[in-house]
Amino acid sequence: MGQVLGCIQVDQSTVAIKETFGKFDDVLEPGCHCLPWCLGSRLAGHLSLRVQQLDVRCETKTKDNVFVTVVASVQYRALAEKAADAFYKLSNTRAQIQAYVFDVIRASVPKLDLDSTFEQKNDIAKAVEEELEKAMSHYGFEIVQTLIVDIEPDEHVKRAMNEINAAARMRVAANEKAEAEKILQIKRAEGDAESKYLAGLGIARQRQAIVDGLRDSVLAFSVNVPGTTSKDVMDMVLVTQYFDTMKEIGASSKSNSVFIPHGPGAVRDIASQIRDGLLQANSSQ
Repeated sequence: MGQVLGCIQVDQSTVAIKETFGKFDDVLEPGCHCLPWCLGSRLAGHLSLRVQQLDVRCETKTKDNVFVTVVASVQYRALAEKAADAFYKLSNTRAQIQAYVFDVIRASVPKLDLDSTFEQKNDIAKAVEEELEKAMSHYGFEIVQTLIVDIEPDEHVKRAMNEINAAARMRVAANEKAEAEKILQIKRAEGDAESKYLAGLGIARQRQAIVDGLRDSVLAFSVNVPGTTSKDVMDMVLVTQYFDTMKEIGASSKSNSVFIPHGPGAVRDIASQIRDGLLQANSSQ
């Protein structure tokens, strides 16, 4: 009914383009307007002033010959003061923006290798935004923001990159494991050395105690039994130790001892050999 009477409504964040006999006449702001059709006035169309988003996927090649798909997100809007230019100068705004994005990305990415492309994506987005701002301002559009939201290498390249990263991490893990094993072996060796050192001290003290005990026993026996010599006492001690040793070997079921001539006379022979060796050493001095 309103259109029959020549009245139209323009919604918020929208402007309407008014023509008179086919020629641009005015930009109608949001609200109610009268268009007397009988005087040649008509509504040419509406133009949204809201921010719109266009996602552009562009395939290109890097400097190191890796094909990638760059996904750019362009946010733009029409300017109210240039609504006539935005309405009349471009027949397909989205296609125009996409063409500029393709041009800038395919001029920038081939100058960079793959790693640099990921590192400098903000620079690429800035270059796209500057080029679009310069071009689209003549057509009544403002570029609000441009983002490079994704860089997708070829699937084989992504798999190879993941394998390289995995190999590097495995190498670091192997180095850390080897270093830990090295430290463990060093600590184990230090502990073993300390243990042997303390065992050696114990054996030395044990032998010292045995020598001191034998000396005291020999002296006491010689005093209490007149007519005995130190030789007689040592022979008796050796025979006693001989029988103690044979008793311990016989009591063990898992003995690894090597037997040498073990008659009672063997003790006397051993004692004689020890004394002879000591006498020869003293005479040589």
